[in-house]
Amino acid sequence: MSLSRSDQRIFVDSSAYYATIDRRDADHAPAAATMQRLARERRTLVTTNAVLFELHALLVNRVNRKTAWDALVALRASQTIVRVRSADERRAEEILAQYDDKDFSLTDTLSFAVMERLGIQEAFSLDQHFAQFSWQLIPLETDPTT
Repeated sequence: MSLSRSDQRIFVDSSAYYATIDRRDADHAPAAATMQRLARERRTLVTTNAVLFELHALLVNRVNRKTAWDALVALRASQTIVRVRSADERRAEEILAQYDDKDFSLTDTLSFAVMERLGIQEAFSLDQHFAQFSWQLIPLETDPTT
């Protein structure tokens, strides 16, 4: 059974990218193995420019400037980067107002708005906010050596 074009797309959050890149992260091995599996499956990895901003800041502050730069260059070359639109920003703010019992970040809700717009149902994220908003999370590989 082959996946339709829309079913092949996975939204990737900064938490998954970060864990994949930072070897000191507790989830590095399973996140890296999951990223490799998605590549083998030829899934289309989609993210936003807002996620790249967040990831770059995390890497600069927690790892170093060179790693942050290298990640930015690599992701721009290998991932589908969707620019956030004004309508996405409005939808993100609606989500923040509607779910005032959740600690969603603006980057989270921008991601949700873009996923809605593009019809993407699955996310590779270590952030449980995606599951709280009813997105299907890609499970981490349990045996990263496979």
